[in-house]
Amino acid sequence: MTSAPRPDDRSSGPRVPRDRAVYVISVAAELAGVHPQTLRIYERKGLVEPARTGGGSRRYSDDDVAILRRIQDLTTEGLNLAGVKRVLEMEAEIGRLRRELDRVRRQAEEAIDAAHREHRRDLVPVSQAVVLYDEGRARRRRKS
Repeated sequence: MTSAPRPDDRSSGPRVPRDRAVYVISVAAELAGVHPQTLRIYERKGLVEPARTGGGSRRYSDDDVAILRRIQDLTTEGLNLAGVKRVLEMEAEIGRLRRELDRVRRQAEEAIDAAHREHRRDLVPVSQAVVLYDEGRARRRRKS
């Protein structure tokens, strides 16, 4: 197989969104370093879901190719396809949870900032003058 440019190595021309399906199966297979039949197997196992043209041809995006490479890494490490599917599901869930955590953190920070702004409006400046307490004088006032 010839060494085709990787999707993330494109430097000329307009930028294509990573999730836009532009590669036919043979190109995606070459980019991922696998045989096109392997991509069909991965699709049957539910590991990747390429987009389809009106005529039913598969189209793969840069994101799909990245997943295909991740599948290759995991199978090279010894995982079977069921294990790969589980790992991909867990990685997707971790990504979703991280995004949710980031969102909740931003909301908490905004709420804290709003509370601080609200409390600053309620603060009344204290006079800087120092008044000494005279205990004897206070007693005399209470007796009178």
